[in-house]
Amino acid sequence: MAGGFGTRLSHIVSDVPKPMAPINGEPFLKYLFDYLLKDGVSHVVFAVGYKYGAIESYFGHNYRGIKITYSIEDVPLGTGGAIKKAINCCQEEEVFVLNGDTFFEVNLMAMKAYHDKRRSQLTIAVKALSNFDRYGSVIIENSVITEFKEKKPTTYGKINAGTYLLKRSLLASIEEESFSFEKKILESGIVKIYAYESTGYFIDIGVPDDYQKAQIDFGQFESGVGKVDE
Repeated sequence: MAGGFGTRLSHIVSDVPKPMAPINGEPFLKYLFDYLLKDGVSHVVFAVGYKYGAIESYFGHNYRGIKITYSIEDVPLGTGGAIKKAINCCQEEEVFVLNGDTFFEVNLMAMKAYHDKRRSQLTIAVKALSNFDRYGSVIIENSVITEFKEKKPTTYGKINAGTYLLKRSLLASIEEESFSFEKKILESGIVKIYAYESTGYFIDIGVPDDYQKAQIDFGQFESGVGKVDE
């Protein structure tokens, strides 16, 4: 998902879409690609719109052996419409969906095994956090997400960290071209949603403070001072 306008970062990064925001001289998406490459991903579909040419001109249609396809929105389709359109570029029945401005190091193959074992139609990777207010939290019972709570100051909770594994048939029955994935799927109760909990490193660069934090964190990872959690 790389089609957002990035309004909260616009005064810092204004000439490229948010996923291309530079982190220590490299676009944020490069770090995502390297993570996906490590996990054996061979095809990435970008759901793009706003200034997508910056992504295409940098990465082209192949990154270190990963095939790249662009699903281009002529008009904004909402999160659900963007996913539905992009899935048409995929061949597999099950597809991972990631946010282009979020890095969450999940073991994708372990998540896939968890998803398959439960015969899940939709699995979400969740992350436990302390003292946060910019994310909503999820309530989990017997590995199933039963409620999505609104954003509010929270001492401790688990968040939807923006990594999904879903069956493409989940969206096939939706006739609308433009819709919210959150409202139409996540919060509607039409499907049982499993939670896959991970302790991996997580950051969302959507606000200036965390964008600056990413500069420090990724610099440490590359220098060997720090380490992304497995």
